[in-house]
Amino acid sequence: MLVLERRTGSIIHTSFANFPKFIQHGDLVVLNDSRVIPARIFSSDHRVELLVLEQMPGLRWKCFVKPGRRMRLGMTIQIASATATVVEILQESGVRILQLSDPVDLNTCGILPLPPYIKRPVDLADSERYQTIFARSPGSIAAPTAGLHFHSDILSLIPHVFLTLHVGAGTFLPVKTERIEDHVMHEETYSLPAPTADAVNGARRTIAVGTTVTRVLESQPPGPLQSATGSTRLFIHPPYQFQRIDCLLTNFHLPKSTLLMLACAFGGTEAVFAAYHEAIQKKYRFFSYGDCMLIL
Repeated sequence: MLVLERRTGSIIHTSFANFPKFIQHGDLVVLNDSRVIPARIFSSDHRVELLVLEQMPGLRWKCFVKPGRRMRLGMTIQIASATATVVEILQESGVRILQLSDPVDLNTCGILPLPPYIKRPVDLADSERYQTIFARSPGSIAAPTAGLHFHSDILSLIPHVFLTLHVGAGTFLPVKTERIEDHVMHEETYSLPAPTADAVNGARRTIAVGTTVTRVLESQPPGPLQSATGSTRLFIHPPYQFQRIDCLLTNFHLPKSTLLMLACAFGGTEAVFAAYHEAIQKKYRFFSYGDCMLIL
């Protein structure tokens, strides 16, 4: 774990086992308890790959499809015992609404959607490794990876609460617009329970575990936090004035990603880039199964 003091730019290299030592009296750690679902599924002939973004009423799926050019309006494919028909094209690049003839159980037929930069098949270890130990609310198609570092011993040493944000496919999408402000952020659903809101209101410092927790808390209206459910498209990038969080635990992210931009907004672009440079020199591991950075 790399620890960055954002006010001074100082850097400490340590082990995540020492994370509790950075927790002060009155601090509160907030974690995302969303669970990754086996949202990747293939057609029966393995010629089309689907990433199920949303299971809609009436046996309809909202999906990323590959290759998108094969899945034109009215095209059909076989998925398990069901016929799936393209009934709407949301993005030419690959987002489709499919109508299923029969129910398909993703828990039986799907596989975990590891990030696209992991160029290997999913193995049995991933079913455990790609879930946080506190994952309980199914709905994400990517893990809230900052939470992967925690185990029960560390949780027992720190004051913590949970909220839920279901991670969507947009977490993998780089910013391609010429102006950062023109990027359209993906929408993700969340739930902020009343006990969590009350605990955050009473905390001395709020330590957000991951960009998902940060976006939920920062999406709330001014004033004391209240219990809430909804969705957010909040795109946090420099310059942004944080209102809800005081510290951030996050992994090392892909270039041009909204996740990296959020980290830069919180820690300062110059300081975060310096930390990334040092992490590269020290051979830190990046991305989902990589190491982490605590920004104080």
